Amino acid sequence: MFSEKAMNRALTITLALLLSTSCATSPLGRKQLMLMPDNELKRMGLQAFQQMKRKAPISRSPQINAYVRCVSDAIISVIGGQWEVIVFEDKTPNAFALPGGKIGVHTGLLKVAANQHQLATVIAHEVAHVLSRHSNERISQKLALEQGLNLGLAIAAPQTATGKSLLGLLGLGAQYGILLPYSRTHEREADLLGLDIMARAGFDPRESVALWLNMNRASNRGQPLEFLSTHPAHQTRIQDLKARLPQTMELRRRALANGKNPQCTTSEIGEQESENRGIRSDP
Repeated sequence: MFSEKAMNRALTITLALLLSTSCATSPLGRKQLMLMPDNELKRMGLQAFQQMKRKAPISRSPQINAYVRCVSDAIISVIGGQWEVIVFEDKTPNAFALPGGKIGVHTGLLKVAANQHQLATVIAHEVAHVLSRHSNERISQKLALEQGLNLGLAIAAPQTATGKSLLGLLGLGAQYGILLPYSRTHEREADLLGLDIMARAGFDPRESVALWLNMNRASNRGQPLEFLSTHPAHQTRIQDLKARLPQTMELRRRALANGKNPQCTTSEIGEQESENRGIRSDP
């Protein structure tokens, strides 16, 4: 039987080895720490998404589903892979993406994202988190700091306290929404990579600025915006987006030249939201 001191020393050595061999680079060139096996992270994402689909109401509107799917398909055509897209009946203006190819969009987001370009801003932002492996990085940072966390137990028994802790770090908890937010570094990275992705899909990256202005208006009206919980200040975010626009507008120009020109719309949504909010909904 090993003493507690010996076990802690062994764990420290193991973590040190992991730290030295588990470095990765994000799509934007930032160094990352990755300790979690990607296949296990995908499994946890699938489990969390299935749980949400069982307990959260799903939209049955053909118009809304076709609209969200149209925008998502344009994004997926750029990033590749197989992605399941579900629209949840939820008033909060939110969306998320999970490892394992899962995208969730709340109907409340359609009251803030006034057109296809603005909806693409949010969806591209969320898939950028997955492509950048931000969930893995969050969990890895947590593991590196809390040496007593038993990764093997969490993987084998996700319903245990340890397993639930990791599910929380993945982004989903008992309330079936975003539980623990990404860091501001992650959010900024997802903003910029997401902008590139939406532009490559043929969407107008200039509308990203309008989207965050709409988010700000909605926040000022007292609407719950979990999506913005630890995101950068609006002005900082808008400055970053504007600085990247010349690069992304060129990406869009090339996309349009190659025939990528999404035409996702539902007149029912656009007319209703224009009447209710006065938010611009020009294509």
